[in-house]
Amino acid sequence: MVKRDDGRDLAPISELLSYRLSRTSSALSRSAALRYRREFDVSLGEWRTIALIAADPTLTLNRLARRAGLDKAQMSRVVRGLVERDLVRRTEGAGRSRQLALTDAGVEVYRGLIAAANERDAAFAALLSDEEAEVLGRALEKLADLALPLEKREREQLDEK
Repeated sequence: MVKRDDGRDLAPISELLSYRLSRTSSALSRSAALRYRREFDVSLGEWRTIALIAADPTLTLNRLARRAGLDKAQMSRVVRGLVERDLVRRTEGAGRSRQLALTDAGVEVYRGLIAAANERDAAFAALLSDEEAEVLGRALEKLADLALPLEKREREQLDEK
């Protein structure tokens, strides 16, 4: 076993909080992706794109990519596919920007997707007591508050090399 500087054993990967969160998140995403593909013929990336556009119909491709945590090229491919399937349309915005909006067909798909997502969320929430749900919510906020500055610092250090 590898030791810390203070002589204690280092935790194996299976006990690391970030690894456990990542595995859980991946399992949740995979099961959602399978359901959304089966019921609505959309990928997880397409579902997230549709949901983000539904939440803010003033989004441009750049803003959408930032919100989704994808680079512009990846988001452009997702949006192009949704436009080709007549689920999303591009409209002229200010200057050269183009806003994204759901078509009528996109709104219908969104309604089904968001109902399925809420059903899944309720099933997960039902596993937790009110106190556990509250503690989990606070813990996730704290972890996010730490993770974002850590990510920024790591980027800066990488850029310095």
